[in-house]
Amino acid sequence: MKTIVISIVAGLAGIFLVTINARADDPRTNSWFTTYAGQYARIYSSDLSRTNGTSLTAWTNGTTIQTLPAYCGVQEIYSSSNWVYIRSTGLGSFVMGPWYLNAQHTQAFPNWPVNQKTMYRIPRNPTVPATKTATGGGPIGYFVDGAAMFNSWDAFSYSTVSNVDAQNITGYWNRDAYVNEGASFDPNNAHQAGGQYHYHANPPALRYQLSDHVDFNSVTKIYTESTNALTKHSPILAWTADGYPVYGPYGYSVSNDASSGIRRMISGYVIRNGQYGTDNLSTNNAPRKTIPAWSARLFNVSTNQTGPNVSASFPFGRYMEDNDYLGDHGVAPGTNTYDLDEYNGRWCVTPEFPQGTYAYFVSISSNGAPTFPYNIGRGFYGNPTGGTVTTISETVATNFLGNTNLTPTLNSPSVNSGKVTLTWSAIEGGTYMVQSTTDFSAWTTNSTTVPAVLNAASYTNNPTDNYRFYRVARTSVANYDNAGTTVFSTASIAPGGSANRGQTVTVTITLPSSPPNPPANAPITSVVLGGSISGTNISDSTQGTVVATFTIPAGTSTGAQNIVVTFTSGPPPYTISSFTIN
Repeated sequence: MKTIVISIVAGLAGIFLVTINARADDPRTNSWFTTYAGQYARIYSSDLSRTNGTSLTAWTNGTTIQTLPAYCGVQEIYSSSNWVYIRSTGLGSFVMGPWYLNAQHTQAFPNWPVNQKTMYRIPRNPTVPATKTATGGGPIGYFVDGAAMFNSWDAFSYSTVSNVDAQNITGYWNRDAYVNEGASFDPNNAHQAGGQYHYHANPPALRYQLSDHVDFNSVTKIYTESTNALTKHSPILAWTADGYPVYGPYGYSVSNDASSGIRRMISGYVIRNGQYGTDNLSTNNAPRKTIPAWSARLFNVSTNQTGPNVSASFPFGRYMEDNDYLGDHGVAPGTNTYDLDEYNGRWCVTPEFPQGTYAYFVSISSNGAPTFPYNIGRGFYGNPTGGTVTTISETVATNFLGNTNLTPTLNSPSVNSGKVTLTWSAIEGGTYMVQSTTDFSAWTTNSTTVPAVLNAASYTNNPTDNYRFYRVARTSVANYDNAGTTVFSTASIAPGGSANRGQTVTVTITLPSSPPNPPANAPITSVVLGGSISGTNISDSTQGTVVATFTIPAGTSTGAQNIVVTFTSGPPPYTISSFTIN
Protein backbone atom coordinates (compact mmCIF):
# COMPACT_ATOMS: atom_id res chain seq x y z
CA MET A 1 0.00 0.00 0.00
CA LYS A 2 1.32 3.43 -0.94
CA THR A 3 1.88 5.84 1.93
CA ILE A 4 1.95 9.58 1.31
CA VAL A 5 3.35 11.84 4.00
CA ILE A 6 2.37 15.48 3.62
CA SER A 7 4.43 18.35 4.96
CA ILE A 8 2.70 21.70 4.70
CA VAL A 9 5.13 24.59 4.97
CA ALA A 10 4.96 28.39 5.01
CA GLY A 11 2.09 29.60 2.89
CA LEU A 12 -0.26 26.90 4.09
CA ALA A 13 0.87 26.69 7.67
CA GLY A 14 0.99 30.47 7.60
CA ILE A 15 3.83 32.37 9.25
CA PHE A 16 2.65 35.74 10.47
CA LEU A 17 4.24 38.62 12.34
CA VAL A 18 1.51 38.78 14.96
CA THR A 19 0.63 36.63 17.93
CA ILE A 20 -2.81 35.08 17.73
CA ASN A 21 -4.45 34.34 21.05
CA ALA A 22 -7.96 33.02 21.55
CA ARG A 23 -9.67 32.67 24.90
CA ALA A 24 -11.85 29.63 24.45
CA ASP A 25 -13.89 30.53 27.50
CA ASP A 26 -15.10 33.91 26.23
CA PRO A 27 -17.97 33.93 23.72
CA ARG A 28 -17.32 37.63 23.10
CA THR A 29 -14.18 36.66 21.19
CA ASN A 30 -15.04 33.25 19.77
CA SER A 31 -18.72 33.44 18.74
CA TRP A 32 -18.04 35.55 15.64
CA PHE A 33 -18.90 33.68 12.44
CA THR A 34 -15.66 33.66 10.46
CA THR A 35 -16.12 30.45 8.46
CA TYR A 36 -16.33 32.38 5.18
CA ALA A 37 -13.84 35.17 5.97
CA GLY A 38 -11.72 34.06 3.00
CA GLN A 39 -14.62 34.11 0.56
CA TYR A 40 -15.85 37.05 -1.49
CA ALA A 41 -19.09 38.79 -0.61
CA ARG A 42 -21.80 38.29 -3.25
CA ILE A 43 -25.12 39.78 -4.26
CA TYR A 44 -28.08 38.87 -6.43
CA SER A 45 -28.95 41.89 -8.56
CA SER A 46 -32.50 40.75 -9.41
CA ASP A 47 -35.09 38.05 -8.78
CA LEU A 48 -34.02 36.36 -12.00
CA SER A 49 -30.37 36.24 -10.98
CA ARG A 50 -31.41 34.84 -7.60
CA THR A 51 -33.52 32.11 -9.20
CA ASN A 52 -30.71 31.26 -11.62
CA GLY A 53 -28.12 31.37 -8.86
CA THR A 54 -26.08 33.99 -10.74
CA SER A 55 -24.31 36.22 -8.25
CA LEU A 56 -21.87 39.12 -8.52
CA THR A 57 -18.63 39.68 -6.59
CA ALA A 58 -18.22 43.26 -7.87
CA TRP A 59 -21.15 45.48 -8.77
CA THR A 60 -22.65 48.86 -9.42
CA ASN A 61 -26.18 50.15 -9.86
CA GLY A 62 -25.08 53.67 -10.65
CA THR A 63 -25.56 54.80 -7.06
CA THR A 64 -23.38 52.47 -5.00
CA ILE A 65 -20.27 50.85 -6.46
CA GLN A 66 -18.19 47.88 -5.31
CA THR A 67 -15.44 47.96 -7.93
CA LEU A 68 -13.31 45.09 -6.59
CA PRO A 69 -14.36 41.99 -4.70
CA ALA A 70 -14.32 42.31 -0.92
CA TYR A 71 -14.10 39.44 1.51
CA CYS A 72 -17.27 39.01 3.52
CA GLY A 73 -17.90 39.72 7.16
CA VAL A 74 -15.57 39.85 10.13
CA GLN A 75 -11.92 40.10 9.07
CA GLU A 76 -10.14 40.89 12.32
CA ILE A 77 -10.85 40.34 16.03
CA TYR A 78 -8.80 41.84 18.87
CA SER A 79 -9.38 41.97 22.59
CA SER A 80 -8.14 43.55 25.78
CA SER A 81 -9.31 43.04 29.34
CA ASN A 82 -12.10 45.58 28.78
CA TRP A 83 -12.99 45.50 25.06
CA VAL A 84 -13.47 43.26 22.06
CA TYR A 85 -12.80 44.90 18.69
CA ILE A 86 -14.02 43.62 15.34
CA ARG A 87 -13.06 44.89 11.92
CA SER A 88 -15.62 44.05 9.26
CA THR A 89 -16.55 44.74 5.67
CA GLY A 90 -20.18 44.69 6.84
CA LEU A 91 -21.07 42.31 3.99
CA GLY A 92 -23.02 39.11 4.64
CA SER A 93 -21.49 35.64 4.21
CA PHE A 94 -24.53 34.38 2.25
CA VAL A 95 -25.57 35.84 -1.11
CA MET A 96 -27.25 39.16 -0.33
CA GLY A 97 -30.14 40.67 -2.25
CA PRO A 98 -32.01 41.41 -4.38
CA TRP A 99 -33.75 44.58 -3.17
CA TYR A 100 -36.90 46.32 -4.36
CA LEU A 101 -39.05 49.21 -3.19
CA ASN A 102 -42.39 47.44 -3.48
CA ALA A 103 -43.88 44.02 -2.83
CA GLN A 104 -44.47 43.47 -6.56
CA HIS A 105 -40.72 43.88 -7.21
CA THR A 106 -41.27 46.32 -10.04
CA GLN A 107 -39.35 49.23 -8.48
CA ALA A 108 -35.63 48.85 -7.84
CA PHE A 109 -34.21 49.81 -4.45
CA PRO A 110 -31.65 52.60 -5.01
CA ASN A 111 -28.92 51.31 -2.69
CA TRP A 112 -26.68 48.27 -2.95
CA PRO A 113 -24.15 47.27 -0.28
CA VAL A 114 -20.47 48.23 -0.29
CA ASN A 115 -17.47 47.50 1.92
CA GLN A 116 -17.94 49.53 5.11
CA LYS A 117 -14.35 49.20 6.40
CA THR A 118 -15.72 49.45 9.90
CA MET A 119 -14.21 48.81 13.32
CA TYR A 120 -16.60 48.33 16.22
CA ARG A 121 -16.01 47.50 19.86
CA ILE A 122 -18.16 45.95 22.56
CA PRO A 123 -17.51 46.07 26.30
CA ARG A 124 -16.19 42.87 27.79
CA ASN A 125 -17.58 43.64 31.25
CA PRO A 126 -21.12 44.99 30.75
CA THR A 127 -22.84 47.07 33.41
CA VAL A 128 -26.50 47.74 34.10
CA PRO A 129 -27.47 51.40 34.68
CA ALA A 130 -30.54 52.55 36.57
CA THR A 131 -31.42 54.94 33.75
CA LYS A 132 -31.70 53.28 30.37
CA THR A 133 -30.52 54.65 27.03
CA ALA A 134 -32.68 54.64 23.93
CA THR A 135 -31.26 53.03 20.82
CA GLY A 136 -30.49 55.52 18.06
CA GLY A 137 -30.01 55.48 14.32
CA GLY A 138 -27.17 53.56 12.73
CA PRO A 139 -25.49 50.46 14.16
CA ILE A 140 -26.53 49.53 17.70
CA GLY A 141 -24.46 46.35 17.54
CA TYR A 142 -23.12 43.82 15.08
CA PHE A 143 -24.30 40.40 14.05
CA VAL A 144 -21.70 37.66 14.26
CA ASP A 145 -21.33 37.62 10.47
CA GLY A 146 -20.11 41.22 10.62
CA ALA A 147 -23.29 42.91 9.36
CA ALA A 148 -24.73 45.84 11.29
CA MET A 149 -27.76 45.67 13.58
CA PHE A 150 -30.14 48.61 13.33
CA ASN A 151 -32.98 49.16 15.77
CA SER A 152 -36.72 48.90 15.05
CA TRP A 153 -36.99 52.50 13.84
CA ASP A 154 -36.89 53.65 10.21
CA ALA A 155 -35.67 57.18 11.18
CA PHE A 156 -39.09 58.80 10.63
CA SER A 157 -41.31 60.22 13.38
CA TYR A 158 -44.66 61.95 13.39
CA SER A 159 -44.52 65.75 13.41
CA THR A 160 -47.44 67.43 15.15
CA VAL A 161 -46.46 70.72 13.51
CA SER A 162 -46.80 69.59 9.90
CA ASN A 163 -49.02 66.52 10.44
CA VAL A 164 -46.62 64.32 8.46
CA ASP A 165 -43.89 61.82 9.24
CA ALA A 166 -40.54 63.61 9.04
CA GLN A 167 -37.08 62.09 8.91
CA ASN A 168 -34.66 62.34 11.83
CA ILE A 169 -36.77 64.45 14.13
CA THR A 170 -37.32 63.99 17.85
CA GLY A 171 -40.78 62.56 18.10
CA TYR A 172 -42.77 60.20 20.26
CA TRP A 173 -44.55 58.34 17.47
CA ASN A 174 -41.72 56.56 15.68
CA ARG A 175 -42.22 54.52 12.54
CA ASP A 176 -41.64 50.77 12.67
CA ALA A 177 -38.94 49.85 10.13
CA TYR A 178 -40.20 46.33 9.47
CA VAL A 179 -43.75 47.55 8.85
CA ASN A 180 -42.80 50.55 6.70
CA GLU A 181 -39.66 49.35 4.95
CA GLY A 182 -40.15 45.60 4.85
CA ALA A 183 -40.85 45.59 1.11
CA SER A 184 -37.23 46.67 0.53
CA PHE A 185 -35.72 43.84 2.58
CA ASP A 186 -33.95 40.95 0.89
CA PRO A 187 -34.70 37.32 1.88
CA ASN A 188 -32.57 37.84 4.98
CA ASN A 189 -34.66 40.82 6.18
CA ALA A 190 -31.89 43.27 5.37
CA HIS A 191 -31.24 46.25 3.16
CA GLN A 192 -28.90 49.25 2.93
CA ALA A 193 -28.76 52.76 4.29
CA GLY A 194 -26.42 54.26 1.73
CA GLY A 195 -24.19 51.24 1.23
CA GLN A 196 -24.40 49.88 4.79
CA TYR A 197 -26.01 46.45 4.78
CA HIS A 198 -27.98 45.95 7.99
CA TYR A 199 -30.69 43.88 9.66
CA HIS A 200 -33.78 45.28 11.38
CA ALA A 201 -35.36 41.91 12.17
CA ASN A 202 -34.96 38.13 12.33
CA PRO A 203 -32.04 37.18 9.96
CA PRO A 204 -32.99 33.76 8.56
CA ALA A 205 -30.02 33.38 6.18
CA LEU A 206 -27.52 33.89 8.98
CA ARG A 207 -29.54 31.58 11.21
CA TYR A 208 -29.50 28.94 8.47
CA GLN A 209 -25.72 29.14 8.30
CA LEU A 210 -25.60 28.74 12.08
CA SER A 211 -28.04 25.76 12.00
CA ASP A 212 -30.70 27.62 13.97
CA HIS A 213 -33.90 25.81 12.89
CA VAL A 214 -34.18 27.42 9.44
CA ASP A 215 -34.64 25.64 6.10
CA PHE A 216 -33.40 26.82 2.70
CA ASN A 217 -35.08 26.19 -0.65
CA SER A 218 -32.26 25.75 -3.14
CA VAL A 219 -34.60 26.50 -6.07
CA THR A 220 -36.24 29.72 -4.87
CA LYS A 221 -33.29 30.73 -2.65
CA ILE A 222 -35.78 31.52 0.12
CA TYR A 223 -35.40 30.77 3.85
CA THR A 224 -38.26 29.50 6.03
CA GLU A 225 -38.63 28.54 9.66
CA SER A 226 -38.22 24.78 9.98
CA THR A 227 -41.25 22.68 10.88
CA ASN A 228 -39.08 19.97 12.46
CA ALA A 229 -39.01 19.47 16.20
CA LEU A 230 -36.79 21.82 18.17
CA THR A 231 -33.60 20.15 19.32
CA LYS A 232 -31.29 22.84 20.66
CA HIS A 233 -30.94 26.32 22.07
CA SER A 234 -30.41 29.09 19.51
CA PRO A 235 -26.84 30.30 18.96
CA ILE A 236 -25.55 33.80 19.57
CA LEU A 237 -26.52 35.91 16.54
CA ALA A 238 -25.18 39.31 17.56
CA TRP A 239 -23.61 41.52 20.22
CA THR A 240 -24.99 44.92 21.10
CA ALA A 241 -23.21 48.08 22.21
CA ASP A 242 -23.91 47.29 25.86
CA GLY A 243 -21.94 44.03 25.66
CA TYR A 244 -24.83 41.59 25.92
CA PRO A 245 -25.52 38.80 23.41
CA VAL A 246 -28.50 38.49 21.09
CA TYR A 247 -29.66 34.90 20.62
CA GLY A 248 -31.95 33.42 18.01
CA PRO A 249 -35.59 32.83 18.97
CA TYR A 250 -35.22 29.59 20.94
CA GLY A 251 -34.18 29.29 24.57
CA TYR A 252 -34.66 27.13 27.64
CA SER A 253 -38.25 26.83 28.84
CA VAL A 254 -37.17 27.74 32.37
CA SER A 255 -34.71 30.60 32.39
CA ASN A 256 -32.34 29.11 34.96
CA ASP A 257 -32.65 25.44 34.01
CA ALA A 258 -30.72 24.07 31.02
CA SER A 259 -32.56 20.75 31.31
CA SER A 260 -36.03 22.29 31.02
CA GLY A 261 -36.46 21.81 27.26
CA ILE A 262 -36.40 24.24 24.34
CA ARG A 263 -39.15 26.52 23.13
CA ARG A 264 -39.68 29.76 21.26
CA MET A 265 -39.12 32.85 23.39
CA ILE A 266 -42.21 35.06 23.32
CA SER A 267 -41.99 38.82 23.33
CA GLY A 268 -43.83 40.76 26.02
CA TYR A 269 -45.17 43.19 23.42
CA VAL A 270 -48.67 43.08 21.93
CA ILE A 271 -50.40 45.30 19.42
CA ARG A 272 -52.74 47.87 21.00
CA ASN A 273 -56.04 46.32 19.94
CA GLY A 274 -57.86 46.39 23.28
CA GLN A 275 -56.69 43.01 24.54
CA TYR A 276 -54.95 42.64 27.91
CA GLY A 277 -56.16 46.10 28.94
CA THR A 278 -54.40 47.98 26.14
CA ASP A 279 -55.98 50.91 24.32
CA ASN A 280 -57.83 49.92 21.18
CA LEU A 281 -56.25 51.64 18.19
CA SER A 282 -57.36 49.05 15.67
CA THR A 283 -60.40 50.87 14.30
CA ASN A 284 -60.48 53.64 11.71
CA ASN A 285 -60.22 57.14 13.18
CA ALA A 286 -59.07 55.74 16.53
CA PRO A 287 -57.23 58.62 18.26
CA ARG A 288 -53.59 58.21 19.17
CA LYS A 289 -53.60 60.33 22.33
CA THR A 290 -51.08 58.57 24.52
CA ILE A 291 -47.83 56.73 24.00
CA PRO A 292 -47.36 53.47 25.94
CA ALA A 293 -45.70 53.51 29.34
CA TRP A 294 -42.51 51.79 28.10
CA SER A 295 -41.91 54.68 25.67
CA ALA A 296 -42.69 57.36 28.27
CA ARG A 297 -40.20 55.77 30.69
CA LEU A 298 -37.48 55.56 28.08
CA PHE A 299 -37.82 59.19 26.97
CA ASN A 300 -38.73 60.48 30.45
CA VAL A 301 -41.88 62.22 29.27
CA SER A 302 -45.58 62.09 30.01
CA THR A 303 -47.65 59.49 28.19
CA ASN A 304 -49.80 62.35 26.87
CA GLN A 305 -48.17 62.66 23.47
CA THR A 306 -50.64 63.11 20.61
CA GLY A 307 -50.18 61.31 17.33
CA PRO A 308 -52.28 61.11 14.16
CA ASN A 309 -55.61 59.34 14.23
CA VAL A 310 -55.60 55.89 12.65
CA SER A 311 -56.37 56.24 8.93
CA ALA A 312 -55.30 55.05 5.52
CA SER A 313 -52.47 57.57 5.65
CA PHE A 314 -51.48 56.59 9.19
CA PRO A 315 -52.55 52.94 9.46
CA PHE A 316 -52.71 50.86 12.60
CA GLY A 317 -49.31 49.31 13.33
CA ARG A 318 -47.38 52.06 11.54
CA TYR A 319 -45.59 53.19 14.68
CA MET A 320 -43.60 51.36 17.31
CA GLU A 321 -45.82 53.04 19.87
CA ASP A 322 -48.81 51.13 18.46
CA ASN A 323 -47.41 48.29 20.59
CA ASP A 324 -47.72 47.94 24.35
CA TYR A 325 -45.78 45.96 26.93
CA LEU A 326 -47.81 43.42 28.91
CA GLY A 327 -45.83 44.03 32.07
CA ASP A 328 -47.45 47.47 32.24
CA HIS A 329 -50.90 45.86 32.34
CA GLY A 330 -50.43 43.50 35.25
CA VAL A 331 -49.58 40.47 33.13
CA ALA A 332 -46.66 38.55 34.60
CA PRO A 333 -44.15 36.65 32.46
CA GLY A 334 -44.56 32.90 32.40
CA THR A 335 -44.78 29.79 30.27
CA ASN A 336 -48.24 30.63 28.97
CA THR A 337 -47.82 34.39 28.60
CA TYR A 338 -44.43 35.78 27.59
CA ASP A 339 -40.74 35.37 28.37
CA LEU A 340 -38.95 38.62 27.59
CA ASP A 341 -38.84 41.99 29.32
CA GLU A 342 -39.39 45.40 27.75
CA TYR A 343 -35.83 45.34 26.34
CA ASN A 344 -36.61 41.97 24.72
CA GLY A 345 -34.30 39.98 26.96
CA ARG A 346 -34.08 38.11 30.24
CA TRP A 347 -31.56 36.87 32.78
CA CYS A 348 -30.99 33.21 31.99
CA VAL A 349 -28.52 30.39 31.49
CA THR A 350 -27.42 29.61 27.94
CA PRO A 351 -24.98 27.10 26.39
CA GLU A 352 -22.29 29.80 26.27
CA PHE A 353 -23.12 31.18 29.73
CA PRO A 354 -23.97 28.18 31.93
CA GLN A 355 -23.64 30.40 35.02
CA GLY A 356 -26.10 32.91 33.61
CA THR A 357 -26.17 36.20 31.73
CA TYR A 358 -28.57 38.80 30.54
CA ALA A 359 -29.44 37.99 26.92
CA TYR A 360 -31.67 39.40 24.22
CA PHE A 361 -33.66 37.08 21.92
CA VAL A 362 -34.89 37.58 18.36
CA SER A 363 -38.70 37.72 18.26
CA ILE A 364 -40.70 35.73 15.72
CA SER A 365 -44.22 34.33 15.51
CA SER A 366 -44.95 30.60 15.37
CA ASN A 367 -44.54 30.65 11.55
CA GLY A 368 -41.25 32.53 11.63
CA ALA A 369 -42.55 36.02 10.79
CA PRO A 370 -40.72 38.82 12.65
CA THR A 371 -42.65 40.32 15.56
CA PHE A 372 -42.12 43.55 17.48
CA PRO A 373 -39.62 44.53 18.82
CA TYR A 374 -37.72 42.17 16.48
CA ASN A 375 -34.15 42.05 17.85
CA ILE A 376 -33.93 44.17 20.98
CA GLY A 377 -36.32 46.69 22.48
CA ARG A 378 -36.27 50.43 21.90
CA GLY A 379 -33.75 50.82 24.72
CA PHE A 380 -30.58 49.06 25.86
CA TYR A 381 -30.75 46.99 29.02
CA GLY A 382 -27.07 47.64 29.73
CA ASN A 383 -24.85 50.67 29.40
CA PRO A 384 -24.08 51.10 25.64
CA THR A 385 -20.45 52.12 25.96
CA GLY A 386 -19.47 50.25 22.81
CA GLY A 387 -19.61 51.64 19.33
CA THR A 388 -17.65 52.51 16.21
CA VAL A 389 -13.98 53.42 16.63
CA THR A 390 -11.30 54.43 14.14
CA THR A 391 -8.20 53.14 15.91
CA ILE A 392 -7.16 50.84 18.74
CA SER A 393 -5.27 52.87 21.33
CA GLU A 394 -4.38 50.09 23.77
CA THR A 395 -2.43 46.84 23.82
CA VAL A 396 -4.61 44.02 22.52
CA ALA A 397 -4.41 40.31 21.79
CA THR A 398 -5.10 39.21 18.23
CA ASN A 399 -7.88 36.63 18.20
CA PHE A 400 -8.52 36.30 14.48
CA LEU A 401 -7.19 37.52 11.14
CA GLY A 402 -9.05 37.03 7.86
CA ASN A 403 -8.55 37.44 4.08
CA THR A 404 -4.87 37.17 3.08
CA ASN A 405 -3.88 36.82 6.74
CA LEU A 406 -5.86 33.62 7.19
CA THR A 407 -4.02 30.56 8.40
CA PRO A 408 -5.01 27.82 5.93
CA THR A 409 -5.55 24.28 7.18
CA LEU A 410 -5.08 20.92 5.50
CA ASN A 411 -7.93 18.44 5.41
CA SER A 412 -7.33 14.71 5.65
CA PRO A 413 -6.06 13.48 2.25
CA SER A 414 -8.26 11.05 0.34
CA VAL A 415 -6.98 8.02 -1.56
CA ASN A 416 -8.79 6.52 -4.57
CA SER A 417 -7.25 3.93 -6.94
CA GLY A 418 -3.76 5.00 -6.04
CA LYS A 419 -4.47 8.71 -6.44
CA VAL A 420 -4.02 10.94 -3.42
CA THR A 421 -6.06 14.14 -3.32
CA LEU A 422 -4.93 16.98 -1.10
CA THR A 423 -7.53 19.56 -0.08
CA TRP A 424 -6.94 22.64 2.00
CA SER A 425 -8.67 25.81 3.05
CA ALA A 426 -7.81 28.68 0.75
CA ILE A 427 -8.74 32.27 0.10
CA GLU A 428 -10.86 33.11 -2.89
CA GLY A 429 -8.79 34.72 -5.61
CA GLY A 430 -5.67 32.87 -4.46
CA THR A 431 -3.41 30.69 -6.63
CA TYR A 432 -1.39 27.86 -5.08
CA MET A 433 1.74 25.88 -5.86
CA VAL A 434 2.19 22.19 -4.97
CA GLN A 435 5.65 20.69 -4.64
CA SER A 436 6.85 17.23 -3.62
CA THR A 437 10.06 15.55 -2.52
CA THR A 438 11.25 12.12 -1.52
CA ASP A 439 14.16 13.18 0.68
CA PHE A 440 13.94 16.98 1.26
CA SER A 441 17.14 17.53 -0.72
CA ALA A 442 15.31 18.54 -3.89
CA TRP A 443 11.73 19.61 -4.56
CA THR A 444 9.72 18.91 -7.68
CA THR A 445 7.08 21.42 -8.70
CA ASN A 446 3.89 19.51 -9.45
CA SER A 447 1.70 22.51 -10.22
CA THR A 448 1.94 26.27 -10.03
CA THR A 449 -1.64 27.08 -11.01
CA VAL A 450 -3.97 25.48 -8.48
CA PRO A 451 -6.86 27.96 -8.13
CA ALA A 452 -9.00 28.49 -5.06
CA VAL A 453 -12.63 27.59 -5.61
CA LEU A 454 -14.50 29.82 -3.18
CA ASN A 455 -12.52 29.20 0.01
CA ALA A 456 -10.97 25.80 -0.78
CA ALA A 457 -8.40 24.30 -3.12
CA SER A 458 -7.32 20.79 -4.08
CA TYR A 459 -4.66 18.83 -5.97
CA THR A 460 -4.59 15.16 -7.06
CA ASN A 461 -1.19 13.51 -7.50
CA ASN A 462 0.06 11.21 -10.24
CA PRO A 463 -0.76 7.61 -9.17
CA THR A 464 2.70 6.46 -10.33
CA ASP A 465 4.40 8.66 -7.75
CA ASN A 466 6.21 6.84 -4.99
CA TYR A 467 6.54 7.73 -1.33
CA ARG A 468 6.57 11.55 -1.19
CA PHE A 469 6.32 14.55 1.02
CA TYR A 470 4.17 17.44 -0.23
CA ARG A 471 4.10 21.13 0.48
CA VAL A 472 1.66 23.76 -0.65
CA ALA A 473 2.05 27.53 -0.80
CA ARG A 474 -0.02 30.43 -1.99
CA THR A 475 1.84 32.20 -4.78
CA SER A 476 -0.49 35.07 -5.64
CA VAL A 477 -3.79 36.75 -4.81
CA ALA A 478 -6.06 38.53 -7.27
CA ASN A 479 -6.71 42.21 -6.59
CA TYR A 480 -9.37 42.78 -3.97
CA ASP A 481 -10.82 45.63 -1.92
CA ASN A 482 -8.58 45.53 1.14
CA ALA A 483 -9.50 49.03 2.28
CA GLY A 484 -10.16 49.02 6.00
CA THR A 485 -8.31 45.79 6.71
CA THR A 486 -4.77 45.24 7.89
CA VAL A 487 -2.46 43.16 5.72
CA PHE A 488 0.02 41.79 8.23
CA SER A 489 1.86 39.33 6.05
CA THR A 490 1.49 37.02 3.16
CA ALA A 491 3.37 33.83 2.45
CA SER A 492 5.07 32.56 -0.67
CA ILE A 493 7.78 30.30 -1.97
CA ALA A 494 10.79 30.73 -4.22
CA PRO A 495 11.46 30.14 -6.98
CA GLY A 496 8.16 30.95 -8.61
CA GLY A 497 6.36 32.92 -5.93
CA SER A 498 5.25 36.54 -5.72
CA ALA A 499 4.32 39.31 -3.29
CA ASN A 500 2.82 42.77 -3.43
CA ARG A 501 4.53 46.07 -2.73
CA GLY A 502 3.76 47.40 0.74
CA GLN A 503 3.34 43.92 2.21
CA THR A 504 5.37 41.79 4.54
CA VAL A 505 5.99 38.37 3.04
CA THR A 506 7.47 35.22 4.54
CA VAL A 507 9.19 33.24 1.79
CA THR A 508 10.16 29.58 1.86
CA ILE A 509 13.19 29.30 -0.43
CA THR A 510 14.31 26.07 -2.08
CA LEU A 511 18.06 26.21 -2.70
CA PRO A 512 19.56 24.93 -5.95
CA SER A 513 21.11 21.47 -5.53
CA SER A 514 24.45 22.68 -6.90
CA PRO A 515 26.68 23.36 -5.13
CA PRO A 516 25.68 20.82 -2.44
CA ASN A 517 23.61 22.38 0.30
CA PRO A 518 25.03 23.02 3.76
CA PRO A 519 23.55 20.97 6.61
CA ALA A 520 20.41 22.10 8.43
CA ASN A 521 20.87 25.08 10.76
CA ALA A 522 24.10 26.19 9.08
CA PRO A 523 24.79 29.86 9.95
CA ILE A 524 23.47 32.36 7.38
CA THR A 525 24.97 35.81 6.91
CA SER A 526 22.16 37.33 4.83
CA VAL A 527 19.14 36.74 2.61
CA VAL A 528 18.51 39.65 0.22
CA LEU A 529 15.58 40.21 -2.14
CA GLY A 530 15.95 42.38 -5.23
CA GLY A 531 19.44 43.54 -4.28
CA SER A 532 18.38 45.75 -1.36
CA ILE A 533 15.60 44.24 0.78
CA SER A 534 17.19 42.35 3.66
CA GLY A 535 15.38 39.38 5.12
CA THR A 536 14.64 38.91 8.81
CA ASN A 537 13.55 35.97 10.96
CA ILE A 538 15.90 33.77 8.89
CA SER A 539 15.97 30.02 9.50
CA ASP A 540 17.14 26.86 7.73
CA SER A 541 16.01 24.04 10.00
CA THR A 542 15.52 21.77 6.95
CA GLN A 543 18.54 21.14 4.72
CA GLY A 544 18.07 22.83 1.36
CA THR A 545 15.26 25.10 2.58
CA VAL A 546 15.63 28.65 3.91
CA VAL A 547 12.80 30.72 5.37
CA ALA A 548 13.05 34.53 5.53
CA THR A 549 10.69 37.45 5.99
CA PHE A 550 10.81 40.57 3.80
CA THR A 551 9.04 43.89 4.28
CA ILE A 552 8.64 45.24 0.75
CA PRO A 553 8.59 49.06 0.47
CA ALA A 554 5.66 50.57 -1.40
CA GLY A 555 7.99 52.17 -3.97
CA THR A 556 9.94 49.02 -4.84
CA SER A 557 10.38 48.21 -8.52
CA THR A 558 8.02 45.55 -9.79
CA GLY A 559 8.83 42.50 -11.87
CA ALA A 560 11.08 39.46 -11.52
CA GLN A 561 13.65 39.69 -8.75
CA ASN A 562 16.48 37.53 -7.44
CA ILE A 563 16.90 36.28 -3.89
CA VAL A 564 20.52 35.80 -2.79
CA VAL A 565 21.26 33.55 0.18
CA THR A 566 24.76 33.83 1.69
CA PHE A 567 25.98 31.29 4.24
CA THR A 568 28.57 32.36 6.79
CA SER A 569 30.99 29.53 6.03
CA GLY A 570 30.49 28.76 2.32
CA PRO A 571 29.52 27.53 -0.15
CA PRO A 572 29.31 30.51 -2.54
CA PRO A 573 26.08 32.55 -2.37
CA TYR A 574 23.00 30.92 -3.89
CA THR A 575 20.94 32.98 -6.35
CA ILE A 576 17.28 32.04 -6.66
CA SER A 577 15.57 33.73 -9.60
CA SER A 578 11.95 34.24 -10.67
CA PHE A 579 10.46 35.73 -7.52
CA THR A 580 8.03 38.45 -8.65
CA ILE A 581 7.11 41.70 -6.92
CA ASN A 582 3.71 42.94 -8.06
